[in-house]
This record gives sequence, structure tokens and C-alpha cells, in this order.
Amino acid sequence: MLRRRLLASASLAGVVRALAAGGLDRAAGVLEQAAASGQLRAASLYVSRKGTTLLRKGFGAASPDTVFLLASITKPMTAAAVMKLADEGALSLTDPVSMHIPEFEGSGRGLVTIRHLLTHTSGLPDMLPENEALRKRHAPLRDFVAGTCKTPLLFKPGAQVRYQSMGILLLAEIAERITRKPFREYLRSAVFAPLGMPNSSLGLGGRRIPGTAQCQVTGDLDWNWNSPYWRDLGAPWGGAHSTAPEVGLFMEYFLRPDQRLLKPATVASMVVNQTAGLNEPRGLGFMVKPGSFGKACSPRAFGHFGSTGTVAWGDPATGTVCVLLTTLPASDSRASLLAPVSDAVAEPVA
Repeated sequence: MLRRRLLASASLAGVVRALAAGGLDRAAGVLEQAAASGQLRAASLYVSRKGTTLLRKGFGAASPDTVFLLASITKPMTAAAVMKLADEGALSLTDPVSMHIPEFEGSGRGLVTIRHLLTHTSGLPDMLPENEALRKRHAPLRDFVAGTCKTPLLFKPGAQVRYQSMGILLLAEIAERITRKPFREYLRSAVFAPLGMPNSSLGLGGRRIPGTAQCQVTGDLDWNWNSPYWRDLGAPWGGAHSTAPEVGLFMEYFLRPDQRLLKPATVASMVVNQTAGLNEPRGLGFMVKPGSFGKACSPRAFGHFGSTGTVAWGDPATGTVCVLLTTLPASDSRASLLAPVSDAVAEPVA
């Protein structure tokens, strides 16, 4: 009986690979051409369907296991760590942020809840007005937190969706105060370790920058994406490092959850719209707006983009996970690489 099941499973995997081959060949072709032309320095693509790995390939200067700076794919990882604390009863999504960060007070800040931070409805800005000045002087994260506690809200909490990296920063600060651990350590023990992601870290994780993919940025600013300062700051909104297959493990967990990390009901809540009636649908840490990823993705697809030229998405309708990490900033790669590759991967297989 077991032998028959294994043979059937292997046969199904072969069929899935064969049906998907056309779209995957086109996806790989886009990246191969970009690397050959010099447009793209390095990329890594991971695709799976229903738990079966279909493609695991590096392009240009990258191997499948090259470590990339993820940028905002970090955000759902930070959200998952905070949701674990919620599952454990250490916090509630209805808690005012000021309950955990007392200095976050005045001028309507008392209305901001943890749920607002998770859904980008807090009224906080994406970046602080003094963001560039902070980076130029290599400010630690605590200075970003202090600035966020003072910056004016842009609108009444809950009134609209507006992307806010500083809200994600406060989520990490709350987790740090509850656990009494540096957030990068908590993220590793709470999320990366249970999911089998040993090469993932917030910040450099002890590795050297030359051993990672280098972002294609101009100039030699000592606070850009390739600088030691930015790479090891550990920004919880954009400072994680990982490989495409390990990000794939993270995304696959949200398609087939178990007890390693979160309660199944918690996982389900993170990848569906939590902002009904507002200007944009948002999950808890995830993008869930229909049409955000491959054109053939179902309306249930979820994931996130990163400004360094990265995208990770999962589609519950087909069980597909796609992770593309590149060195070409999203401002240059979203239309030319991230979107066409996602479109090809999302093509129907039957």
C-alpha cells in the first residue's frame, strides 16, 4: 500500500512538472536574457506547486542558494513573529500601541492599535521626514523608534490604508519589549528555526557582505543597500537576508500550515483582506490585493514585493509558490522582470 502511494505521488509530481514546464521555461528565459545582456547581475528563482519543487535556479552571478537582501519581504516575516506572540497570549491585536510603548502618546496616538500596524492603517508614515539624515549618521534602530513616537500621524487610525514601514518598526519594538530579546534573535528562534531556514537572518547574521548578492545601486554612499551599516542594521521592515528556496519555505507554510509556528486560524487570517471598506485590501503583514502578482493568479493570491528587486507570492487556488530574488532595484525590475516572470509562473497548468 505504501509503495503504491509513493509511486502515485511520484507520478503526480512528474505530471505537474511536465504541465508547468512551458511557463517555467519562459520565466527562466526572461532571467537568462536579462543576465546575458548585462541588465541583471544576479537572480535566483524558486517555484513549487503543492509542495513539489518545480524550479530552483540561479542566474548571472547567483546560485540557487545565494543570499539576497529581501527588502520588504521582511514585513510579513516580522508580522508572523508578532502573530506568534498573539497566539501565545502575550499581546492582543486590539492592544493600543501605547500599552507596550508608553512613549508613543499624544496627538491621537492612543488610538493606534497593533492591528493598525499590521494592516498599514495606523496613520504613520512609510519613512520619517528625517530618514535620510538618520541613515547618513548611521543611527541605530532606537533612534528610528524615538522618531516614530514623535512624528505626526497622517490621518486618523483606521481611516485608510497607507503603506507604513515605521508601523512595522513598532511591531518589532513591541516584540522586543515583550520577549526582552533583540528582535533579530526572536525572529530567528520564533520563525526561521521552526521553518527550517538556517540561512535566513535579520541583518547579516554574521556573514560577510561579499558572500551575498550585491544590489545594483549607483554611487558609494556608506548607507546604501550594499553598505555594512544598512546590511546589518536589522531593519524589521526591510533588512532580512535569505535565499529563494528558504523564502519559499516561508511562503509554503502559509499554504499548508501546521503547528510549528502559528495556529491554522491565525495563518488564515493573515492572508485574507482585513481592511474591508477602505481604499485597499490588506492582510496582516501580507499584500492581498487581487492582480498584484501574476496575471493568472487567483484573487486569493498573497505575498509581498521588495524594493531591492524581489517578490514572493503564494496562490491557494493552485498551491503555487513563486520567489524571485534579484539584484536589480524594483523601480527598474518590477515591469521588466518581476511581473513577466510571475505571469509565466502563474500560467494554468491544465
